[in-house]
Amino acid sequence: MSRKLKGNLFLLTAAFFWGSTFVAQEMAAKTYHIGAYTYQSTRMIVGAIVLLPLILTMTYFSKKNGTYKKPTIKDRNTLLIGGIVCGSVLCVASCVQQLAISDKGTNSGKIAFITALYILIVPIIHLFFGNRIKLKVIIAALMGVVGLYFISVSADDFSISKGDLLGIVCALFFSFHILVIDYFGPKVDGVKLSCLQFLVCGIEAAIPTILVDKPDVLAILSCWGPILYAGVFSCGVAYTCQILGQQNANPTIASIIMSLESVFGILTGIVILGNIPSVRETIGCIIMFIAIIVSQLPSENKKLKK
Repeated sequence: MSRKLKGNLFLLTAAFFWGSTFVAQEMAAKTYHIGAYTYQSTRMIVGAIVLLPLILTMTYFSKKNGTYKKPTIKDRNTLLIGGIVCGSVLCVASCVQQLAISDKGTNSGKIAFITALYILIVPIIHLFFGNRIKLKVIIAALMGVVGLYFISVSADDFSISKGDLLGIVCALFFSFHILVIDYFGPKVDGVKLSCLQFLVCGIEAAIPTILVDKPDVLAILSCWGPILYAGVFSCGVAYTCQILGQQNANPTIASIIMSLESVFGILTGIVILGNIPSVRETIGCIIMFIAIIVSQLPSENKKLKK
């Protein structure tokens, strides 16, 4: 098996776990009736704990092969600030997403596709910072709006559910999260940043957990499956697979494979929860997925990076 194929399989695995976690989120909200803040707080703390062995392992091998570089005070401060900023934005994005999934008017599959709008929103945000926006992104954004219309807007009274509206807000905040990750990511160790942001997110979400959800310990324990699945597989395993996969995969192909997260989200929702989308919603999902692919395709006359 070639290194590129292995890399693509790692990325496909990451996309699967990210997508299937939407089902775990819906089960936590609608089967176990766990508060949105409670669920996000516990899963993020679990995710931080899961990444600790990976950090220790990577540190051990880097010391063993002589590539370890002791972080300076500046490095540590940057990591701390980055973890707080990224974790805070992630806290808002993930909690809004969970509130969206908790709404009776929507489901995990729809929110998976609506959340994927961040892929189209990020280039548009860059436009406000003086960056040029490519024609393919404009086309993809327009297609995304059309797809969102078919997914979320009722054909009967042209209404949109509260959950779908929250999903759009969630996509916006995930766009901000990508931008802060882009800023801090190259400056610090990526795994450590991810671990710290999960920890910050979990601690911050614990505040509304206590004030709003008023959690029941027994209820949380009863929801151990969805919590551990999201914490272990979505945070720990998927992130590790992303790191291993992107080492050998073509960047363009990698982004397209990871965008399959939305597809896995709706497919696992169909298989596990029986969330069968209507014909209208299916058309919207197809249009939106095509828009995502279009936005990730390389520009003309540019060769793919190897």
